[in-house]
Amino acid sequence: MRADDLAALREETAAQLAAAADLRAWDAVRVGVLGRGGRLTALLKALGALPPEARRERGAALNRLKAELEAAIEARRAELEAAALEARLAAERLDVTLPPRPHPPLGAEAGAIHPISRTMEELVAIFGAMGFRVAEGPDIESDWHNFGALNIPEHHPARQDHDTFYLPPGPDGRRPVLRTHTSPVQIRTMLTQPPPIRVIVPGRTWRADHDATHSPMFHQVEGLVIDRAITLGHLKGCLIDFLRAFFGIADLPVRFRASYFPFTEPSMEVDIGWNRRTGELGKGGDWLEILGSGMVHPRVLANCGLDPREWQGFAFGMGVERITMLKHGMADLRPFYESDVRWLRHYGADPLSPPSLAEGV
Repeated sequence: MRADDLAALREETAAQLAAAADLRAWDAVRVGVLGRGGRLTALLKALGALPPEARRERGAALNRLKAELEAAIEARRAELEAAALEARLAAERLDVTLPPRPHPPLGAEAGAIHPISRTMEELVAIFGAMGFRVAEGPDIESDWHNFGALNIPEHHPARQDHDTFYLPPGPDGRRPVLRTHTSPVQIRTMLTQPPPIRVIVPGRTWRADHDATHSPMFHQVEGLVIDRAITLGHLKGCLIDFLRAFFGIADLPVRFRASYFPFTEPSMEVDIGWNRRTGELGKGGDWLEILGSGMVHPRVLANCGLDPREWQGFAFGMGVERITMLKHGMADLRPFYESDVRWLRHYGADPLSPPSLAEGV
């Protein structure tokens, strides 16, 4: 291809660019000329086969042509983008002669209470009717409050770094911990309040876990009752009443299974009846673990200065997200923390309708 052929390439490219009606057609022209298999690219690759003098002359001509074509292609792109923007603006123009949209009903634009916050309110309402009060404590705890006082041994897996978030060591050489449960508040309550005790402890907790059903930060509610002559019968009655009230199923099947926790003896897992195939609660012949519970271990009582021969008690704990997901049929925990307004509008609660045991929760 000689100089006249370069002129022909210049003219053909200009004609193709003028005929390109949109960015897709423009890109096809650009690739056909400057792409890896483009016509100008092929000419540049062929320079190596020419003698030195011819290569120098030919290369200079091709580089000039390349600069011209790149400028023409870029100018055409700007024209097409401007035309596309003009067309979009014309199509999306607001017609100010249209009547205004009707305002939504009063309260339709009001915010909604997050499902976790609503569940917390329901828990307080149910257990409050049983005589429990709410106890709170710090999110950053000492090793003793979070583990030692609860009879959790030094070699327990919960103390490992892969399960627990630790902070730099304090003056005593022990590392504070982001509490892994709200049980430290039970310890603080027994240390500062004489029995009888009846408290629930809702709050944030942290563990190194993250998937569809676990979050590094999540919420728990735990309960503690300390008094004289407390038995497993009191524990069972309390939890059965709570579960049936919370899920709104008067005959919800509830099962207690022997288990092990360092801070309770005996310990029990609590299951509720459900249908494994449909996920419906209270139906079918399957069982779903819902929470852990047990009688407060004598060592825990002694660690808090209470005589186990005089005082007995029971404790329980459950994940707030877990029971919320079960109640509302949610399959994934992660949307709880994604701030999706559509999700919140769907699952959120009316802020003007607080939970009431008289009206149901």
